[in-house]
Amino acid sequence: MTEDKMKALAKHFFDSVEAGDIDGLLACYAPDAKIWHNTDQEVQTPDDNRKTLASMVTRISDRVYEDRRIDLFPGGFVQQHILRGTRVQDGVRLELPACVVCRVKDGRITRLDEYFDSAHVAQFRKYADE
Repeated sequence: MTEDKMKALAKHFFDSVEAGDIDGLLACYAPDAKIWHNTDQEVQTPDDNRKTLASMVTRISDRVYEDRRIDLFPGGFVQQHILRGTRVQDGVRLELPACVVCRVKDGRITRLDEYFDSAHVAQFRKYADE
């Protein structure tokens, strides 16, 4: 995969989250992709990830990835960014610094490892179970 195509995949993936386009995001995953977050250390399937992201999209509006910094490596990419948004329940503005490591094969993400600070995640998940 060329560098331009790898960067385009990363851009499409994160642009889809910003837009609330869960299907667009899922199209970036290989069918058997594994998604892992450091905060719970559990592995999700793309279908599990659909539920997580759909919930986040309903609770957090005005989503934007800022300070996107992408580095490529053979077979994937690393992106650091700050996800900012507004919590719908109370209008609080939030930010979630993160680092995402993606392995890519045949133009699709086969493994995504996401690292964030658990205190920031807690703010994003506030009211999630209501």
